[in-house]
Amino acid sequence: MIIAKVVGSVVATKKDDSLIGCKFMIIQPIDSNEQAVGIERVAVDYTGAGIGEIVLISQGSAVRIGENRHGKAIDLAIVGIVDEVNK
Repeated sequence: MIIAKVVGSVVATKKDDSLIGCKFMIIQPIDSNEQAVGIERVAVDYTGAGIGEIVLISQGSAVRIGENRHGKAIDLAIVGIVDEVNK
């Protein structure tokens, strides 16, 4: 998993049918000091996260496990909202 900050959202009116109803958020991977690492990416939001929240990201085939997710064109997903980070 990856820790990231939600920095924006994406609206896509034309998309693969398997993505209808999905919420897309722009995420910035961060380190444990909340410093940006890597590039911003777009993730499907399974949790209802908002801009500014710290989230957990999963990627690859693991994001398609679960109810009604098999076969969807998803590679990156927000799977949790972080309450606290302790180092």
